[in-house]
Amino acid sequence: MKNKREMKQERKEPVSLEDVVFGRHATVEALQARRGNKLFIQEDLKSHSIEELKALAKEFSVPIIWAPKAKLDEMTNKENHQGIVMKITPYEYLSLGELLENTKEKENRFFLILDSIMDPHNLGSIMRTADAVNVDGIIIPKHRAVGITPVVVKTSTGAVEHVPVARVTNLSQTIKKLKEDNIWIFGTDMNGTDYTKWNVAGDIALVIGNEGKGIGAALKKEMDEMITIPIDGHVQSLNASVAAGLLMYEVHRKRRS
Repeated sequence: MKNKREMKQERKEPVSLEDVVFGRHATVEALQARRGNKLFIQEDLKSHSIEELKALAKEFSVPIIWAPKAKLDEMTNKENHQGIVMKITPYEYLSLGELLENTKEKENRFFLILDSIMDPHNLGSIMRTADAVNVDGIIIPKHRAVGITPVVVKTSTGAVEHVPVARVTNLSQTIKKLKEDNIWIFGTDMNGTDYTKWNVAGDIALVIGNEGKGIGAALKKEMDEMITIPIDGHVQSLNASVAAGLLMYEVHRKRRS
């Protein structure tokens, strides 16, 4: 049992936002993935779900610290932490080679390539859907794009622990390597093949563009085919995570049928 002085020192320990997850679902998934280092629970929280979380932390030998809400607000930049914050080991990205090696025995592989997605909520939502439809992996650039942040983890409700993510330096070179591995590359654009007529047979990769600019002009030249979602209203495009979700489910639907 820690004395008050030890608890005070614990509460003053600096925490990088990149080193934590928060919210119940994301914390449970991180615990089960054995990435938990120290679990902080809001000191006035009492519920059956908290008792289950404590038991899970004990199972994986993760120490529990009871802390005031202000401390948890500080640790998460006042995000909606639900009274639960956990220090974790850093997220381990795959290389492109590792992703391809890990999936080489699979048939009809399906990858997502995200071209400079900047909003962590969009990435989290995309990952949540990707897990639901068994996407084999997501490829993101190292620069000028959001990575796996605590907000991404929480928005994905823990899906980040189940969907492999490869981070690469150059998307154009990455696409060339995918083509060498006989993977068809499809982009999203206002003009192209109606998504309902999309041939999703074989190994494919779908490129989702930046929230504002879409797919970069140079990257578009690397596409085997452009896919479009018809829009009849006043808006010119869909949110990146919405478009990605619709197209992922189209692949899922066609392959199930």
